[in-house]
Amino acid sequence: MFSPSRDQVRAFFFETWRRYRAQEPLEGLQGMALQVILLHPEYHAVLEAPDRHGDRDYTPEMAQTNPFLHLSLHLALEEQLSIDQPAGIARRFGLLLAKFGERHDALHEALECLAEMVWRAQREGAAPDGEAYLDCLEARARP
Repeated sequence: MFSPSRDQVRAFFFETWRRYRAQEPLEGLQGMALQVILLHPEYHAVLEAPDRHGDRDYTPEMAQTNPFLHLSLHLALEEQLSIDQPAGIARRFGLLLAKFGERHDALHEALECLAEMVWRAQREGAAPDGEAYLDCLEARARP
């Protein structure tokens, strides 16, 4: 499992945005990351100023969302959907999509479940609970 540091994650998003703006070719996951970035114009100014935002701390007490965490969760979810891992996530996401109609809205519902799973695993010092994650997605898809 690849566990990049905070600085590596931020550098990845800054570089993806820089390459896009410079019309340079993207590499590897940068293409998928760019699609996520383009869904969030509210973060474009942050990505254009790595000198101002590269070392910024985002705490749970802050009202502002950590853009790097949000983009990272989106990217993780897109990867999960692309390979249907955990098994069954694609079907459950389809249920969310049917309920919410708009893909980005459905993604944000799913992100709530993903963030909760990650938070619980960190809090408990345990492996992520894929079944609880899938159950959360299914529950959010119910009318």
